[in-house]
Amino acid sequence: MRCNYKIVILISVLFNVAVGNAQEVKKIKIETLATYIKNSDHPIIISFWATWCTPCIHEIPWLLEAVNKQRHKKVEYILVSLDFKEAYPEKINSFAQKNKFNATLFWLDETNADYFCPMIDEKWSGGIPANLFVNNKTGLRKFIGRQLTERQVTVEMELLLKE
Repeated sequence: MRCNYKIVILISVLFNVAVGNAQEVKKIKIETLATYIKNSDHPIIISFWATWCTPCIHEIPWLLEAVNKQRHKKVEYILVSLDFKEAYPEKINSFAQKNKFNATLFWLDETNADYFCPMIDEKWSGGIPANLFVNNKTGLRKFIGRQLTERQVTVEMELLLKE
């Protein structure tokens, strides 16, 4: 009987860990994201990506690793999916979970790139991958509208955290 009790406890703990680690993609409008970026009191990296974008998928693990190494500095990583409406939320959720994308997950509920791109950067045409590095405490706001290399991720993280 005591053995069964231990098994029940173990299953309960594992279930709570699994549920606690599950991420869910939330729908967001560009105005909400822009306001969050403007008012952020900690360093943030925002990656614009899609499940069908191979260069996006290639660079995300490097960014996740860099953010995890700097967790003590409260760097936040936000993944903003530009997937088509049909992918929200199921395909994006399952893709992110399968690939262990442990970050804040949003799906951008916008279709007019001429409207939403300038709110992130005046030069952004809407191409992905695209990354925005922001540290409002130091005044850093750097947009990169192409795939990063692993080395560039390291360099950008250093700039993001430079006092």
